[in-house]
Amino acid sequence: MRLSDLLKFKNIVIQCHDNPDADALASGYAIMWFFEQNHKKARFIYRGRNEIQKSNLQMMLKKLKVPVEYQPFVAEEPDLIITVDCQYGQKNVTASKAKQIAVIDHHQKVNEDYDPNYTCIRNDVGSCSTICWDLLKEEGLNPNDNKLLATALYYGLFSDTNRLSEVSHPLDRDMLDSLVINKGIINEMINSNISLEELKITGRAMINYEYHESNKYLLIEAEPCDPCILGIISDFALETENVDVCVAFFANHYEVKYSVRSCSKEIHADELAAYIAEDLGGGGGGHMLKAGGTISPDYLTKSPKETIAERLAMYYDRYLVIYAKKFKLNTSKMLPYEKIPQSMGCVKLSDIFPVGSSINIRTVEGDIDTVVANDSYLIIDVEGEIFPIKENKLLNTYQLTNFMFTRDFEYEPRIKNMVTGEVKLVLPYAKSVRSIVSEFIYAMPIEQPVKLFTAWSDDKYYSGQIGDYLGVRADDEHDIFIIKGDSLGKYYKPKRN
Repeated sequence: MRLSDLLKFKNIVIQCHDNPDADALASGYAIMWFFEQNHKKARFIYRGRNEIQKSNLQMMLKKLKVPVEYQPFVAEEPDLIITVDCQYGQKNVTASKAKQIAVIDHHQKVNEDYDPNYTCIRNDVGSCSTICWDLLKEEGLNPNDNKLLATALYYGLFSDTNRLSEVSHPLDRDMLDSLVINKGIINEMINSNISLEELKITGRAMINYEYHESNKYLLIEAEPCDPCILGIISDFALETENVDVCVAFFANHYEVKYSVRSCSKEIHADELAAYIAEDLGGGGGGHMLKAGGTISPDYLTKSPKETIAERLAMYYDRYLVIYAKKFKLNTSKMLPYEKIPQSMGCVKLSDIFPVGSSINIRTVEGDIDTVVANDSYLIIDVEGEIFPIKENKLLNTYQLTNFMFTRDFEYEPRIKNMVTGEVKLVLPYAKSVRSIVSEFIYAMPIEQPVKLFTAWSDDKYYSGQIGDYLGVRADDEHDIFIIKGDSLGKYYKPKRN
């Protein structure tokens, strides 16, 4: 869906969920601004029993001039209702009739009957503000032309990702890099975020913790509150002696919200957050140390506390941890494979930015910071993953061509000059290369989920699930790696004797 598809409607209402948060308000603000820029009238409303009471949100409405109206009753039937940061028919949205419904949201889709021509749901990004920012950019509009709106979008993402600690998608990071904001107003709102009642909620939650000594984690249930309170609880709890992981959560009638913190290198907070929400109508994500997520109560057969406790116990029991520096696989029980020559992409970094430039390479897998050298290259595989390579290894491993490398990826990799701020896409500079070296490995199916610390890094593990494969180079018994299940046949073929 494009926002310009909505310009044909006359009577337009933008509606966010009841008891709106900063992300909902910023998202509706962005869509309202789009219609204003196109000289189109629209109204931005929220409904429900209660008007906005939180001091930081009242400050947001006033200082950022968010054009939202509280409408507990709506008598009219507009031509179009656009729900933002929520989905029409959900429990947290008071129903309003309309001739056409459009949905813009970043939560799990709850209804397959939404008209795809008027639906933009992306549950992989951290906030609805990010989606609205991207939709505005797609229409050639720059939110920085309205600094108050830009500040609102930033605060929307900031609030919905627990002070940016749960940001993981590159589109979220792109928005953060691009927005020109009023930092003073942001600081004022941050410092008005907790009420005295929420301070009491924090204290009561801390007292009623559950400690699991065998795995050194805390499970803390709080009363319904602003999600940022969960982050405060879990951040503070993680400072406790002999606590490696903390999960703080609350439940209300339409969602279970939780925050995850980890200081253990064998537990990535983002992976644990995703596991807790798996198949429970929500989602989880963030960073290795800080993450969070949501669960839909409609998917639960037990209490939220019992469900999360059960998921935590299952998570700790399911993984085999491998440190490749010390571990040796029994290759006599593995099958030999030969790497299939692949056409991949290759980029010489000095073709994009001058030698000596400090750059940030942004991909779906994460950011890479480096300095451009004469012999610096990037390889782009067929899945869109990027890894740096030096010229001598490149020439010894691949044959260069003059053909352009063209692929469609979920998120096109891009490079930012850290000094000038200039951003360039990678693919326009990419040429095709083909492997010329035969690489022999041994591989076997993974029978138990694995956390692999490679021989090159003890700080970060790679996850392998049942259906994936463990591989090891034939000439280096400690070069152990994970091959995703659908990739074995793409990249390797059985080795002939």
